[in-house]
Amino acid sequence: MTTTRFAPSPTGHIHVGNLRTALMNYLIARKAGGTFILRLDDTDRERSRQEYADGIQRDLEWLGLHWDRIERQSDRLDRYAEAADSLRGSGRLYEVFETPTELDLKRKKQLNMGRPPVYDRAGLGLSDDRKAALRAEGREGYWRFRLDHERIEWPDGIIGEVSIDAASVSDPVLIRADGQVLYTFASSVDDVDMGVTDIVRGADHVTNTATQIQIIRALGAEPPRFAHHSLLTGPQGEELSKRLGTLSLRDLREQGVAPQALLSLMARLGSNQPVALRMDLDELAEGFDLSQFGASPTKFDAEDLWPLTRERNQHLPYDTVRDRIAAMGVPDDIAPRFWDVARQNITRLDDLAEWWALMRDGAQPAIAPEDAEFVAQALALLPPRPWTDATWGEWTAAVKSATGRKGKGLFMPLRKALTGMDHGPEMAGLMPLLQNIRA
Repeated sequence: MTTTRFAPSPTGHIHVGNLRTALMNYLIARKAGGTFILRLDDTDRERSRQEYADGIQRDLEWLGLHWDRIERQSDRLDRYAEAADSLRGSGRLYEVFETPTELDLKRKKQLNMGRPPVYDRAGLGLSDDRKAALRAEGREGYWRFRLDHERIEWPDGIIGEVSIDAASVSDPVLIRADGQVLYTFASSVDDVDMGVTDIVRGADHVTNTATQIQIIRALGAEPPRFAHHSLLTGPQGEELSKRLGTLSLRDLREQGVAPQALLSLMARLGSNQPVALRMDLDELAEGFDLSQFGASPTKFDAEDLWPLTRERNQHLPYDTVRDRIAAMGVPDDIAPRFWDVARQNITRLDDLAEWWALMRDGAQPAIAPEDAEFVAQALALLPPRPWTDATWGEWTAAVKSATGRKGKGLFMPLRKALTGMDHGPEMAGLMPLLQNIRA
């Protein structure tokens, strides 16, 4: 069975870059009828917070990305200790004591000699007596994974064939001196134990994947299928990472972006398929194929979300907005008509409040000096309430006959006098809803 996972760290709010990873993994599982796991990578005790974990779940639920099960790495510390003991026993995990300053000096020396700044494995040569002496000096040991110096290769689902020389990569630190298990190790153990078959993540993880393939094999398992999607840039190709804080899913939701708009864009962004609004995830899953995505950086422009949001909102049936409209104070007897008239002129659902305010309270008239006499004459011809769908046509016909005005010179001054705007719903449909006019 296909099993995928989304594994965010609950150290902040998730953003559009995280969503791209979550959605791809979700769609793979959904298309195959498999399992999608939400795994909270919360081994960082200082930075992980429950409020962020709750926020991640809230964001995914808003989008309809429902997980089949949830896991927390903080519940699995004993399992990581067991796996670490296994790797120590096989000679793949070794203790080191260098300080950050010492490591930095080593890297600078290697670079000055024209060599790649790869850890020199000095820790492998330490005797038990030397380790004890270092501890007596107050040094704290931490643990590195000993890579086999061979080529690590895999057929990447997006990038294609990948081959990395393990000798060009430092032996990764898996366990810190304070005992904290790091991402590279905990993630590998989890993927083995949870039967993860497919992993999609950002291209910045390619080197991690190489080392994790060896870790997974050292644990006695075969690695899953990997695919690395391109990283997002701004609309001009600029680095987006510094702006991701302003593109959190929470903020986009509060701005009024429709979930279907966000999903429709992110499910096709960077692929050879056109972006089109899809109202449900089954439609997105049906057309999803990793082979259609490219490896080049992908441009993301938040402005592209608004046309999709507008399209989604304008096609919602009345029943889905009934409660929102009632909460605005629109009387039940005119609420369906209000929705039919207003929806073609909104982008966000919050825009409905502005249209109801106009209909309920009237708008400040916008009357050009040269139109003042004409508008006054026209208003004198305005028939008494109640107004119907026919009122606008009958009124403008009478005004045309009395003044000789026609076309835009007839209709636009009247629209602006009643609504204060030069755009909006068809006036024939709007007039019966106008509770008040200020002209």
